[in-house]
Amino acid sequence: MTAADGTVSSDVTLPAEILTAFVSNTFAAAGAGSGEAAAIAENLVGANLAGHDSHGVVRVPRYLEAVKQGSMHFGRSVETVIDGGAFALIDGQFGFGQVIGQQAVDIGLEKARKHSVSVIALRNAGHLGRIGAWAEYACAAGLVSIHFVNVARSLLVAPFGSGERRMSTAPVAIGVVNAGGDDFILDFATSKVAEGKVLMALKGGKPTVPGSLVDANGQPTHDPLALYGPVPEDSVPDPRAGSGALVAMGDHKGSGLALACELLAGALTGSGTSGPGSGPYNGMLSIYLSPDAMDDRQGIGHAVADYIEFVRSARPADPQAPVMIPGDPERKARAKRLSEGVPLPRPTWDSLILAARESGVRDLNIPEAL
Repeated sequence: MTAADGTVSSDVTLPAEILTAFVSNTFAAAGAGSGEAAAIAENLVGANLAGHDSHGVVRVPRYLEAVKQGSMHFGRSVETVIDGGAFALIDGQFGFGQVIGQQAVDIGLEKARKHSVSVIALRNAGHLGRIGAWAEYACAAGLVSIHFVNVARSLLVAPFGSGERRMSTAPVAIGVVNAGGDDFILDFATSKVAEGKVLMALKGGKPTVPGSLVDANGQPTHDPLALYGPVPEDSVPDPRAGSGALVAMGDHKGSGLALACELLAGALTGSGTSGPGSGPYNGMLSIYLSPDAMDDRQGIGHAVADYIEFVRSARPADPQAPVMIPGDPERKARAKRLSEGVPLPRPTWDSLILAARESGVRDLNIPEAL
């Protein structure tokens, strides 16, 4: 339910471990191996814990639909196409991004430890989830990382000056390790909002951000159906079915960055750029850097920590809202939701129940309180 002030009164709140087990059981029943099912569930619930519900468990029905349609597959691993030392081109074989992404990042980290820097071009991956999770993972390993992502065969975003779809949501993530405190984790879609946030609005969550959608005539709208079109009961919403479009963030600047992602992650990797056709799937170009290898005793670690705290020390415009760095909102949400549980709109929870039943889960283990 959505209140007049735009906040969401959650109909369901679940402990993260219970929600993770529920989602893992659903994917296992659908055909995933136990390790793969757990990896998918942990990644999706991890997005919810970080406050990015758009990339969380709301995507379970869509993932299962992709398996049925044959556009995403359980049990796949990356295949190395070119190994150039510090560079590698790898193919995700249309496997689940939660597994394929982890393998790609591990290859990048291993090469960066050996060469101080690495570039990994990943193509043909299933949905990679919240890209910031991979930047967090690299930071935990002590490395800086930069990720450019596109979604091939996913026309969702109108370029600046147009009302017609030509680009994907094309995320960018940057992680800078901070040995003296909290890491810098910048993670955003180049559309004004991620498609998943419109999906959450459709599923009973917060309404769409003003100016994030246009209708078929290129006029601003709040209606999620502009993106999905009419959605038959019990069917999975298709963001390619509507006559409207998402809007690029930052006018011409965001539109240009989205185009760069399409070229770097789509064209350069061989994964393919956004456009018509069946799918969709992700391409990702990632760069990994060892800060230790770059430090000629000028104190990179102290410089990062000192500047982050300098930015945080700025006088807030609202005394009740301290200045934060990228990564702080996720840390705050994670602490709160680990303590209080993961909130889900009732339509999202109902879709998870339906997905579990359709996958053949015999014992749903639904808490009595629900």
